[in-house]
Amino acid sequence: MPLHDAAWHDAQYDNRARVPDALAHLGRWAEASALARQGLTVLQDQPYGHGAAETLDVFPARAPGAPVLVFIHGGYWRALNKADHSFIAPAFVQAGAAVVVPDYALCPAVSIEHIALQMAQAVAWVWRHAEGFGGDPSRIVVAGHSAGGHLAAMMASCRWPDVGADLPRKLLRGAVSLSGLFDLEPIRQTPFLQRDLRLTPASVRRLSPAFFPRPQQGGPLLALVGGDESEEFLRQNQLIRDQWGPSAVPVCQAVPGCNHFSILRDFVDPDGAAHGHTLGLLGLRHAG
Repeated sequence: MPLHDAAWHDAQYDNRARVPDALAHLGRWAEASALARQGLTVLQDQPYGHGAAETLDVFPARAPGAPVLVFIHGGYWRALNKADHSFIAPAFVQAGAAVVVPDYALCPAVSIEHIALQMAQAVAWVWRHAEGFGGDPSRIVVAGHSAGGHLAAMMASCRWPDVGADLPRKLLRGAVSLSGLFDLEPIRQTPFLQRDLRLTPASVRRLSPAFFPRPQQGGPLLALVGGDESEEFLRQNQLIRDQWGPSAVPVCQAVPGCNHFSILRDFVDPDGAAHGHTLGLLGLRHAG
């Protein structure tokens, strides 16, 4: 990758500056999330661990034996929370899934490594408890947006028996990354993020799934990004396909007309590309 200065990195990765109505998107998410919690059955603040922010919200399936979608929120590992993302649930519950939205502690109070371990514990909790909320533990899909897309790829690479002796090698049916980050070296060089993330060359190596061995047990990773996103986000999305190969990343798509925030509208839109691919991975219908 060519060398670029700090200002270039900030311009590439500061999505709130790149998208003029970014705050309006966040406001709509919060409003739609409040409505989702009013309109659906939800088991809020279920503990998956004992640490700060180690809780999750469960939107049970309408019938037993349903696939489970675990959605990991974004915010560059340092902002937002699960309550901002309940709006993910209605479309997938209606389609026949259970939905789980976990929280995690935020940088700089913790490291990204700590967050990745929290998400592994959250997914392990989902496997152990799925039947209690109508889910099928053999049909778990993890999806995530932005930093959550990075964490979804980390889950696809996870050696689950190392997390818990009771966990199967192939715990996930697959993963979906929306505007994900797979190479964290550019993030280390992005000043407005590095102040909170405090990445080092060693942590970049530990946390860049593009350069991990191709996962053998995690199911496919579907990589989607907004077609209107920065060159770096488009590069990151292509990188995971280039590194892991098309058998591990069968979908690598830039969704036309979507920016870093509106890609989530495509994710919950029954006619959206991201929604269709995710339903296909959940086994609810064939991806279109």
